[in-house]
Amino acid sequence: MTVLFVALGAAVGAPLRYLTGRAVQRLYRGHFPAGTLIVNVVGSFVLGLAAGGTAPTTGVFALVGTGFCGALSTYSTFGYETVRLLEQRLTRTAIAYAAVSVAAGLGAAAAGVAIGLTVWR
Repeated sequence: MTVLFVALGAAVGAPLRYLTGRAVQRLYRGHFPAGTLIVNVVGSFVLGLAAGGTAPTTGVFALVGTGFCGALSTYSTFGYETVRLLEQRLTRTAIAYAAVSVAAGLGAAAAGVAIGLTVWR
């Protein structure tokens, strides 16, 4: 049953990641990968909420945390886009992207955990 929860969450998270990333990049046409940044920060926040609000062994966590957030956020794209920026000699942009992504992701996850613990436990 847990595998089904993961699959269902991923079936929602993956298309949402794609559509959100495309919409943001359409609005922001610069070199900075804003679409990936946004989905990763949102995914970190939602994962924090799930972790703070449920036990990691529950079906809810499998659906939301592993399935939805796993498909919504993407470390591989973050890594690829950072390397691509470096290859284009946009070193400052690459460093800013990496720093903002890590700091915002950690901050969003911490905020999500704090809210999850306060609201649901």
